[in-house]
Amino acid sequence: MAELDSPSLFAHFVSPRQAPSKLRHLWAGEAATTVSREQAVSGGVRTLLRLEGLVVLGAAAAAYAQFGAGWGMFALLLLAPDLAVLGYLAGPRVGAALYNAAHSYAGAVALLVLGVLAAMPWAVAGGLIWCAHIGLDRALGYGLKYGSDFGATHLGRIGRADPW
Repeated sequence: MAELDSPSLFAHFVSPRQAPSKLRHLWAGEAATTVSREQAVSGGVRTLLRLEGLVVLGAAAAAYAQFGAGWGMFALLLLAPDLAVLGYLAGPRVGAALYNAAHSYAGAVALLVLGVLAAMPWAVAGGLIWCAHIGLDRALGYGLKYGSDFGATHLGRIGRADPW
């Protein structure tokens, strides 16, 4: 039986996800913004999350059609949450925070619930459009952002590969 102090057993519970040699190049406080392959989903889980986004897009569009609001407004507001990328002008951490706030289901569902409970049709329509946008992004592989850079998402890396 292995002793508790043996590196093989103890290191499993206390070692960082990345090997120490990969962490040496980081400045103090940067470890949380560095993204590794272990932090992004892959394989069947990634496919399932993208299909889930497609289902949300379909359900939100179907509910919007049943709600009877105009499709012109749907088309006009569908890409409105992407204005949050302007936060990247203030840096990657601020940009990621604003992008994630605009691309999380929490705000969209809260607006939808507010619209239903307070009988505000504009909020119901807005919540459905917002949910449709998030579902579309997830179906296309655009996930929530890490603070390191725009291309680092929970669904994997997007954009061009780093040439270096």
